[in-house]
Amino acid sequence: MPGADHATTSVPAPTPRQLRWQQAGFGLFLHFGINTFHGKEWSDGTLDPRAFDPAELDAVQWVETARAAGAAYVVLTAKHHDGFCLWPTDTTDYSVRSAPWRGGRGDVVAELAEACRRAGIGLGLYLSPWDRNAACYDDPDPAAYDAFYLRQLTELCTRYGPLVELWFDGAGSEGRTYDWDAVMAVIDRHQPEAMVFNMGRPTIRWVGNEDGLAADPVHYAASSSRLSVYAHEDTALDAPAYLPPECDVPIRSHWFWQPDDLDTLKSREHLLGIWYRSVGLGAGLLLNLPPDRRGLIDPVDRARLLETTDELARRFARPYPAELTELTELTGSGTEYRARFPAPVTIDHLELREELTAGQHITWHRILADGRPLVSAGTVGVRRIHAFEPVTVTELTIRLTGAMDGAGLCAVTGFRTGHSRLPELEPQSGMLAGKIDHEPERTA
Repeated sequence: MPGADHATTSVPAPTPRQLRWQQAGFGLFLHFGINTFHGKEWSDGTLDPRAFDPAELDAVQWVETARAAGAAYVVLTAKHHDGFCLWPTDTTDYSVRSAPWRGGRGDVVAELAEACRRAGIGLGLYLSPWDRNAACYDDPDPAAYDAFYLRQLTELCTRYGPLVELWFDGAGSEGRTYDWDAVMAVIDRHQPEAMVFNMGRPTIRWVGNEDGLAADPVHYAASSSRLSVYAHEDTALDAPAYLPPECDVPIRSHWFWQPDDLDTLKSREHLLGIWYRSVGLGAGLLLNLPPDRRGLIDPVDRARLLETTDELARRFARPYPAELTELTELTGSGTEYRARFPAPVTIDHLELREELTAGQHITWHRILADGRPLVSAGTVGVRRIHAFEPVTVTELTIRLTGAMDGAGLCAVTGFRTGHSRLPELEPQSGMLAGKIDHEPERTA
């Protein structure tokens, strides 16, 4: 409520690695595997591994695409639900060892890890808990598959250098229990800096849809998470935790490359809308560009991605940083800041950044331009980008009218982008399908 007293409830605080991940903001998802060569999204673990033969596979091209787009990391599907492994695992023959590619001696994960290392791009790996090929998955004793999975995870955590993210997809695992304590022990021992997506002892969570769209406001403190679009209920956490969301979305309608879905390639405006509704709201964005059967990212997909990120670079090329001064605390209604520009500037975008070291504290804010109302909204987080009709200003007043003790801003920056209206997108999948969780406009 506007004008409400400060909340004194403590909030979960982030770790330094969580803050680093949030500041990165953007990564590329790489769905690639046996499904790529059979025109499938999901398969049952029986597809012939001899079909896997990406004769032109070039992990450097994948990473160069990520670097050119400004992505900080990539996440590869090292093993999808079908159980086919993109590295020469010692746990199963259903892997690149049984493929003609590189004479059965290839290792997609190793090639990608080396390309990432050389380019300074972070490497993340997706390892599906659900495995439709492993016979032990259906063993009456779940310990058999737990041991199998731990061996695979240990291989990935010890063979390929530092990992920035381990992506645990909950699809197919509804109602299944895994030995997450043992999984986390492996991660804690071998990859303590890796972010853990959504399962086990997560450090980041799924946003709740596969459209790349965060709900507004974006809250980092969570007491539960949802495994997948197929789960009907949230999974409770042991205790409230700092869990910023990651928004995953494919650039076309499918996750794996398909030969006949070029007409579903998202437009530049759609991708810009996704960026504003994820990164621009303080969430992370993981955009899927699937390599094709040659082992290359489709040049059409690459061109559309770079067309989008080039436009973002143009819009935000000339920042106008403001000098922030914290003013007298407003009695019972939060904290007030003055953001002063060195000279009058004309802006149509404004980026706010919250001081998050002790956790997320801002729940509502209102901005006045030279004393006139400009915009109001909920959370700020690692970044909050507002768009509005151009205004010429010297000074902004920012009132944290909904704030808990400890709330604070660390940066305010204006931009003149030439755009004041953002694409309007509605989620089509997951928990937010058909609705956006906007809070009603406040007057204070």
